[in-house]
Order: sequence, then C-alpha cells, then structure tokens
Amino acid sequence: MGTGGRRWIFADQLGEHFLDAAGQPVLLIESRAVLRRRRFHRQKAHLVLSALRHRAAELGDQAVFRPCDTYGEALAGVREPLTVCRPTSYAAAGFVAGLPDVTVLEPRGFASSQAEFARWARERGRRRLLMEDFYRDARRRLDVLMDGAEPAGGRWNFDTENRQPPPPGGLEAPRPWRPAEDEIDERVRHDLSRWERDGDVAFVGRDAPRAFPATRAEALAALADFVAHRLPGFGPHQDAMLAGDPVMAHSLLSAALNLGLLDPMECVRAAEAAYRAGRAPLASVEGYVRQLIGWRDYVWHLYWHLGPSYRAENRLAADVRPPEWFRELDAGAVRARCLSWALEQVRDHGFTHHIVRLMVLGNYALQRGFHPADLADWFHRCFVDGYDWVMIPNVVGMSQYADGGTLATKPYAAGGAYINRMSDFCGGCDYRPAERTGDTACPFTAGYWWFLARNEHRLKGNPRVTVQLRNLRRLPDLDEVCAREQDRGTGPP
Repeated sequence: MGTGGRRWIFADQLGEHFLDAAGQPVLLIESRAVLRRRRFHRQKAHLVLSALRHRAAELGDQAVFRPCDTYGEALAGVREPLTVCRPTSYAAAGFVAGLPDVTVLEPRGFASSQAEFARWARERGRRRLLMEDFYRDARRRLDVLMDGAEPAGGRWNFDTENRQPPPPGGLEAPRPWRPAEDEIDERVRHDLSRWERDGDVAFVGRDAPRAFPATRAEALAALADFVAHRLPGFGPHQDAMLAGDPVMAHSLLSAALNLGLLDPMECVRAAEAAYRAGRAPLASVEGYVRQLIGWRDYVWHLYWHLGPSYRAENRLAADVRPPEWFRELDAGAVRARCLSWALEQVRDHGFTHHIVRLMVLGNYALQRGFHPADLADWFHRCFVDGYDWVMIPNVVGMSQYADGGTLATKPYAAGGAYINRMSDFCGGCDYRPAERTGDTACPFTAGYWWFLARNEHRLKGNPRVTVQLRNLRRLPDLDEVCAREQDRGTGPP
C-alpha cells in the first residue's frame, strides 16, 4: 500500500498503477547524467525521454518536472517528503534507499509479488527454480487460462505446436501499429542532436521515427491492435525468423511494458478474453501468456533473488571483449547473412524479437566466448526494451550459460542447421550451414563445435549435452575446425 504524498516516478514507472489515487502529486526527473554514463542506442534514448516528457505533459500541474544534470541536483530543490516504488535496478534501489525523507514502497508492474515468489521458492525445499514450475503456480494463483482446477485445453503448455519453422510463403501477419510523432518528439530529437554535437553524450545506432508507444493511450492502441490482428498467428511461428519480416506476429509491447505504460495482467486478460471469445487459438494465447506471467516475472524475481553478484558469474571462463564491429553495430562488415541482418535490425531499430537475440546474437557471442557482463551491457544499451533487470538474467543466465545451469538447463548453442531450419537466411548466404571446414564453412556450425571442444570439461556433467559431447569426439576433422575457428577469432565472419 502507498502512503500518499508526492510520488516520485522513474522513467520506467509511467503508468497509473504506480500512483495510489487520481490526482496524487508527482515528481518526475529527467537526468542527463544517465545518458552520459552509457552509449545508449539513439532510439532508446529518444523513446525514454519522449515517454517521460509525455507523462509530464499529461499530468500538467499535478506534476513537478525537473530536467537536471543529476538526480541529486533535482532532489536538492524538493522540500517535501516523497514516496517511490522501489526502482528496477540494484544501483537505483540503493540510491533511493539512502535518501532522507523518501519512503520506498514495494515494486509494481509485475503479476507476482516478491512475497509470492519467495513462498514459491521455499515450497518443498525447492532446489531448482524452474520457470515452468513458477509459471504453473502463477496460472493457478492468478486464475489465468484455467478451467476450474485444470489448465484450459487440458495442457499447461503448447511448446510443441509453437516451435514451427517459418511457412514457405511467409507469415502474412498484418503490419503492427505504429505511433505518429508529435512536437514533444520533435523537441526530444532536437535536444539529443544538440547534446551529441556538443560532445555531452554519445549514442550507438541510427536515429529514426519513434516506433514504440510513449504514452498510455498509444500503448493501449498497440495492445488492442496486437490482440485483434497478430495474436491469433503468434504461437506456431514465434521461434521463426524471416529476413523480409522482422516483426512477424510478435506483440512489440515489451518496451511499453518495461516503461510501465502497460500492466502485464491487462495484457494477459486481453489475450485470454480473445481465446474465450473464439478470436484466438489457445496455443497462441498460451504462448503469449507464458512470456508475461511466466518468463517476464520469473526473470524479474530472479534478478533480485540471485543478488547483485550474479552479474559477475562466468562459469565458462568467457573473457573476450565484444569486438568493435559488434559493439558499433557494423552490419556491413559481416558476411554471415543471419548475423549481418540481426546487427542491421539493432542498428536501425534498437530491436529484434527474442529468438534473434538468443539464437543469432547470443549464440554467436556464446560460441566466441564474449564476456557475459559485457554482452549484457551491450544488450541493455542497444535495445529499446533493455534494462538491467531484464538483461542480467536473460544474457548472463540463459543466453551465455555463465551461471553453470542455475537458470537454463543447457547452453543455447546451435550450429547453422538450426538457423537454416528456423529461418530463410541461409539460402542467400556466402556460407553453407552443413559445412564446418573450408572457405564456405558456416561460422555458426564450426563455432558450435569449437565451443563444445573448448568447454568439454566444463559441460561433461550435464546430461542434456551428453550426446553432443559424444558426437564431438567422433569428428575426424575436429582439430582442423578448432584451429580455423581459433584463427578466425573475433574478426567479422
């Protein structure tokens, strides 16, 4: 429960559910120092500032809006007690906890509370915190897609139906809703360009018209559009990739959710209502619901449950700094079509959907041994929906297996055959996914075996990679593969 008074809201707490009542006084702070600390993607900086300024404009006299260099500078002029929902990173939470006259409330914007997660984690002396178990518990507790005590359709998940490759003719999903920029966006663009010219801040990626919601009204319009037009086709091909269709049937709502413009449960209820009304199939709705009350909440709670030291996990001893061409999103330097395309999407949009992140960008980084914390920082900076709590578990834990199996049961490493099956990238590529040696050897295929060879002693106790390690020792050209990949190093493939 809140305690009234003026509510300080951060730029990722912009929805009404971060306030206790209509008309509650609000404090918003725009800190340029935040942009100075990291080279964020230009479009991410634009989205965050646009959303913050739009919220200030909506609130009018209800809000005090302070554009300042630092939070401390802005707070020095505040002469009244403040309340704030706990921020979403360890650094920000530690900062507000040390401030006088600031009451820190429980975090908001997630479907399950920390008390509920802690109860689940303690249950039956749980040794492994499996997402599937957490998801089923949340389904029961929140009464989502349940028919009495049983899951709708008699099954908890439809993963087997939801892992199909792209259809031969493409998905043909309707194009997503996009916003129209206004004078606030114009001012944000002007300010960012001026600060960059002055050398005060620096960005990565290209500027472009804003593509994601910056207001509550825009977020609701995007949600309604997704549920009506793309949710029905979301499930089966959610893990597929198409060069000509970077959006496919994905919701594109993660940025709005992570800015606090949408509450996850309203997205869940809208999707469930579409299923109950016969407007969307259960497999698609279940797959979407799983991403919200399953994966999103699970990652949020693990961020806090595992502690601030989790970001330093590096069980595979990966110590390669991401090379300049990767850090700078130099898609033109890369011949491997899938990786070049993925970097181009990040460069031009600050976004790719989850399977591109995991099985192209993350997979490549895992095979090359990029340092996990460096890679998590890259994702944090370069993606419009990237935040510390999002990227530390997703990248360090799931993508890079740096925790040795705390979050994921196996490394998400795969060769070119997987990318060939789940995309249309390989047909127009200079490399051949079935080849691991020679000038046309796929860097993902050869890199996969190099990764296993380097980490064989670290992975041999994992039953989920037993077959792969056995096959590794059957390769007659393993030494050649490893030598060539060692020589390739971190050069653009």
